[in-house]
Amino acid sequence: MVATPIGNMRDVTLRALDVLNGVDLIACEDTRITSRLLQRYGITTPMVAHHEHNATQIRPQLLAALEKGEKVALVSDAGTPLISDPGYRLVREAAEQGHRVIPVPGASATLAALSAAGLPTDRFLFVGFLPEKQGAREKTLQGLAGEQATLVLYEAARRLPAALKDMAAALPGREVVVAREITKRFEEFIRGDIQTVCDHYQRAGPPKGEVVVLLGPPPAEVAEAADLDAAILAIVDDVGVKHTAAAIAALTGRPRKEVYNRALALTKGKGDAGA
Repeated sequence: MVATPIGNMRDVTLRALDVLNGVDLIACEDTRITSRLLQRYGITTPMVAHHEHNATQIRPQLLAALEKGEKVALVSDAGTPLISDPGYRLVREAAEQGHRVIPVPGASATLAALSAAGLPTDRFLFVGFLPEKQGAREKTLQGLAGEQATLVLYEAARRLPAALKDMAAALPGREVVVAREITKRFEEFIRGDIQTVCDHYQRAGPPKGEVVVLLGPPPAEVAEAADLDAAILAIVDDVGVKHTAAAIAALTGRPRKEVYNRALALTKGKGDAGA
C-alpha cells in the first residue's frame, strides 16, 4: 500500500520509490496518472488499472499474482491508498488468504489539511465526499450535527458554493477552513466562521483545483442543542411529547416548557405525537 504525492512530485518517500521499482506489478486507479510519477523517477514496473469500475474483475488477477509469489504495489491517483478509493476489498481478501499487507506511508490530503488548518486535531472524523444531490447532502450533514469532532470532507470545486450553503444551514456556528490545491503552486487556505466563508464563495463562485473542507467542533451552545435533539428523538416516538418533556427536564434540569416546545418542533408533520 504505497502513498503517492497529492500534488508536488517531490513529496514521495525514498521507500516508496524503492518499493515501486522493486515490485512485479503496480495496481493503480489510472495508469496515465501513475505513469507520470514513474517516468519522473525512471521506474519501468508494469502497471494495471484497478478502480471502482473494474475492481471485481481485476482483484482475482492481483490475488493470483500474490499466490504465485509476486509482489504487488497498490497506489491511488494521489495520496494514501484506501482513502476514498475502492482498495479495501483487495486488502481484506489478500489478508484473509494469508498474504502480508505492508503500508508504505506518505502524503495524505486529509492529514496535510489538518496539519495546517489550525483546528482541533485531538478528535477528527473523515467524512469523504458528500452526496451530489442536495436532499441527500442535507440529510448527511444533519446527521453530523452532533459530532464533537473536527470534520474533514472532500468536495468537488464546482459544488463547493452549494455544499457550503448546506453546511452553514446544518452546522451553524462552526469554524471552517477550505484548503485548496494543497502542496501545489496555488495552495490556499480560507479560514473563518462557516457563514462568512459560505458568503465568500457565493460571491466568488467555484474555485479551481482540489478542495478539502474542514469544520471545527460545534460551539458549546450548538453542541448542547444537538444533544437535546438527540435525546428527544430517542424516545418521543415511544412515549409522546408530554412524557418526553417531563423525563428530559427531570434528567437535565432544563425548563420543561423549553423541552416541550423543542419536541413539538421536531415532531411537526409526524401526526399525533402523543402531546
